[in-house]
Amino acid sequence: MTSVIKIDPKLDLVLEREIDVPVELVWKAWTTPSSLKEWFVPKPWSITSVEIDLRPGGIFASTMRSPEGQEFENVGCYLEVVPHQRLVFTDTLLPGYRPSAKPFFTAVLELTPAGSGTRYKAIAIHGNDETRKSHEEMGFHDGWGTVVTQMVEHIKAGK
Repeated sequence: MTSVIKIDPKLDLVLEREIDVPVELVWKAWTTPSSLKEWFVPKPWSITSVEIDLRPGGIFASTMRSPEGQEFENVGCYLEVVPHQRLVFTDTLLPGYRPSAKPFFTAVLELTPAGSGTRYKAIAIHGNDETRKSHEEMGFHDGWGTVVTQMVEHIKAGK
C-alpha cells in the first residue's frame, strides 16, 4: 500500500513500527469499542467510553480519564475507512462532517502486512507548526508508542 500522505516535518508527527501481530487483529483492536477501551491511552490513564460508527462521516469519540479522575472528551469523525489498510479520522470535523470549533489534528493509521506481523504507521497531521509542537510536547512519541505496545499486549492476551 502506498501512502496517500506526503509527510511535512514542520506539520506532521510520525510513529512507525513493525509489530508481531497480524493486520486483521490490529484492525479489530482499532475498530472495536470494547477493545479500544483497554489500550488506547497510556496507563494509568483510562478510557471510560468509546463510540464508533466506522464509515466516512461517522463518529469516532472517546473519553479519557486522568489518574486524578478528570475526564477529557474527544469527538471527531472518520474521513476514510479502508478495512485492514487505512483509517483516517479527525477532530477538525465532527460526525456528519460538521466543522469543529477547536480543531487539533487529523490522524492517519496505515497497516501493511509484514510477514506474520504488521508494519504500523501512525501520522498526526496538524494545520500549523504551533499545533504540531504542542502535540509533540504533550508527548506524542512516548504516548503513541506506549499505546502501540499496550495494543500489542492486549491482542496477544486474546481479550
